[in-house]
Amino acid sequence: MKEKITQTAGRDRLGEFAPTFAHLNDDVLFGEVWNEPAIDLKTKCIVTVVSLMASGITDSSLTYHLQNAKAHGVTKGEIAAIITHAAMYVGWPKAWAVFRLAKEVWNEEAPALSEMDRYQNSIFFPIGEENPYGRFFSGKSYLAPLTTEQVPVYNVTFEPGCRNNWHIHHSKSGGGQMLICVGGRGYYREWGAEPVEMTPGSVVNIPAGVKHWHGAAPDSWFSHLALEIPGEECRAEWLEPVSDEDYGELS
Repeated sequence: MKEKITQTAGRDRLGEFAPTFAHLNDDVLFGEVWNEPAIDLKTKCIVTVVSLMASGITDSSLTYHLQNAKAHGVTKGEIAAIITHAAMYVGWPKAWAVFRLAKEVWNEEAPALSEMDRYQNSIFFPIGEENPYGRFFSGKSYLAPLTTEQVPVYNVTFEPGCRNNWHIHHSKSGGGQMLICVGGRGYYREWGAEPVEMTPGSVVNIPAGVKHWHGAAPDSWFSHLALEIPGEECRAEWLEPVSDEDYGELS
């Protein structure tokens, strides 16, 4: 299946201050232009690096696109040739600046940037380690405890297509859970109700006793903070997995 580029940096960083710019960045530039099928992703990465080099931009945005180029198959030999060729047209000092960044990115002792690494770079909270409750998930998930005092808070990250089983938070009084999306795109669904799309900033309040599930969209990583609401005799009851048929109904 062709890889789909998704981006949430615009909304994460500028969603409230400049919502139109955030929309153009996430939905048009990355959502449409980067996913336009006439040019493969490797070629788009090369065009982007050369365009930034020609503009004299050698900050973290160029580092990101150099990392992206490496992740999509541009080798050390190819990037050296690309920068050298572009230098003949856009200037020698620019080439020196880009080579400095490229040497760091193509450091042979450094591991290649994985899809999970790239996603981690786009969110504030750590992804954490493989989820010890993974047996209750379809797909791979990760768990990062942020605090276990007062109100316990965990960052839960789902790879694309991953979701947890149907489950219920029980309690004698109080209890339940709150979810706050902090990265990517996912869904929350209660038994008998329509799914609710979650994007950064979305908040879902889950009362005790409600059967539900939550997880990533098929084409996006997804992270949410999970806040355990204090209550008496709280426990989670894990139920059946979400069927492929039910999950396939997502838009």
